Amino acid sequence: MAETSDSIDTPTPRRKPKPAIEEIAGRKLKPATLMMGHGFDPALSEGSLKPPIFQTSTFAFENAAAGKRHFEGITGKRPGGAEGLVYSRFNGPNQEILEDRLGVWDGAEDALAFSSGMTAICVMMLALCSAGDVIVHSGPLYAASEGFVAKWLSKYGVTYVDFPAGATREELDAVLEQAKAQAEQQGGKVALVYLESPGNPTNALVDIEAVSASRDAVLGEDGPPIAIDNTFLGPLWQRPLEHGADVVVYSLTKYVGGHSDLVAGSIAGAKKWIDPVRALRNTMGGICDPNTAWMLMRSLETVELRMQRAGENAAKVCEFLGDHPKVEGLGYLGMISDARQQDIYNRHCLGAGSTFSVFIKGGEEESFRFLDSLKIAKLAVSLGGTETLASHPAAMTHLSVPRERRAQLGITDNLVRISIGIEDADDLIADFDQALAAV
Repeated sequence: MAETSDSIDTPTPRRKPKPAIEEIAGRKLKPATLMMGHGFDPALSEGSLKPPIFQTSTFAFENAAAGKRHFEGITGKRPGGAEGLVYSRFNGPNQEILEDRLGVWDGAEDALAFSSGMTAICVMMLALCSAGDVIVHSGPLYAASEGFVAKWLSKYGVTYVDFPAGATREELDAVLEQAKAQAEQQGGKVALVYLESPGNPTNALVDIEAVSASRDAVLGEDGPPIAIDNTFLGPLWQRPLEHGADVVVYSLTKYVGGHSDLVAGSIAGAKKWIDPVRALRNTMGGICDPNTAWMLMRSLETVELRMQRAGENAAKVCEFLGDHPKVEGLGYLGMISDARQQDIYNRHCLGAGSTFSVFIKGGEEESFRFLDSLKIAKLAVSLGGTETLASHPAAMTHLSVPRERRAQLGITDNLVRISIGIEDADDLIADFDQALAAV
């Protein structure tokens, strides 16, 4: 039978996914439950229980008018963004499902996935900052984050002011006043307050609530967003958006991915902060690929189990290390000696995590001997995987940080960073014991 003109002009609309089930009988479902199906309707993919990998560069429009409407949303000519899928530099089914699920963990209105944690950080900073602006950030930061602010953004007229992670409210007020004056002098604004808590690699905690109160007092409640790298504890052991942060940042490579087999990053928060970042990501690219998004969805189903097991292992290992005669000290959130840091932990954290620093008695030589003697733990950078990893920040991840700055931040030559995995805890203790014996 021949098609009528009506059927050509008015195509059958695409099926819409079923409404998300987020509560049952008034009970709000937990993230661990929602990870098994949130954002995906099997009926739209031939009944497939799990989302297929949508390996495509572009998406077909229903008609020309629909194509125009999508691009009106993407380019900002119409509010609300695209109402469908257009091109894989912008988004795709796997990435959209992943972003929906990432937002669930932190209670965020919106989320974006990127090809790496540093891509997420760089695109966010570029989207929110202009020439003459000032970034206020905590220290220590991951070396690449600090380097991007100090070395690259400075080329475009963006400057910074930093403060130590444990800063008090009074110290924060002073830093923000300094940043405000600096921005006025440069003809810009304080564009972003950027935190990393716990800090890499010392585990130093930032008082998010104090930062939020200080921002409101000095710069106004409509001041710059507070973004925080929550990689070390999130998404299980800290929920920064509940304590005054506006945007939460992750290297998804770490605990969320959790198997040391992918690289990705994300940001999540209110749409007012996410939308400008999305617009720049649409232009620059940097979105994670469909296969990586699919692997991250798989990993999100077990992130709670993996992080709990790794946390239990870390507690046992640190109990052993804390009493060892060749260990000078531990930077472990389950054994905090500083009263102010303990207060921040009590208010902000739900668990101690499984990444910590161990200070070997001696210096670089003794630390290297310990690292080279490990048999189960792998000598590698990164963290949050199923396997235990060990590295030497001063000689590896933070080597680009000037020695004076490292000393200021407590990144010493005898600091070894450990990320505990999900192996048997007693086996790990035996490994650390024999490695310390070689020191």
